[in-house]
Amino acid sequence: MARPMKRRNVCQLPVTNRFGPIDSAVREPGLVSMTVDEYETIRLIDLEGFTQEECAEQMSVARTTVQGIYVKAREKLADSLVNGKLLIIEGGEYRLCDGLGDGCGRGCQRRGRGRGMQGRQGRRGRGN
Repeated sequence: MARPMKRRNVCQLPVTNRFGPIDSAVREPGLVSMTVDEYETIRLIDLEGFTQEECAEQMSVARTTVQGIYVKAREKLADSLVNGKLLIIEGGEYRLCDGLGDGCGRGCQRRGRGRGMQGRQGRRGRGN
C-alpha cells in the first residue's frame, strides 16, 4: 500500500494562475499544469533565495521531496517558455499557512499582512 502524500506548507497562492502567450489561440496540447506546491518551490528558491534545505523546512517536507518538486516545476516552466504553452497553476497537496507564524518563516508573504486568504486552507485536488 502506498504511503499517503503529506500536504506541503504554502504561504501564498499565486496572484495570477494563468500565464502564456498573448497572441495565440490556446489548444489543449498547449497547456502546462503546475501544482501550487511546485509554484511555492520556485517562489522560495528562485525568488526568495532559499536553499533547498531552507525551502524544505518552510514547506515541512524532506529536502529530497523539495528537490523532486523543484525539478518538475523547472521542467514545466521551461516547456511553457520555450514551446509557447499556456501555464496554469492549480491543485496539488498543500496547506495554506495562516500567516500568524505557525510554521511560517522568512519567506512567508502573508506574515502580518492579513491578505484575506485565511479561509482557503485544505487539500486541493490534483489536476483540478
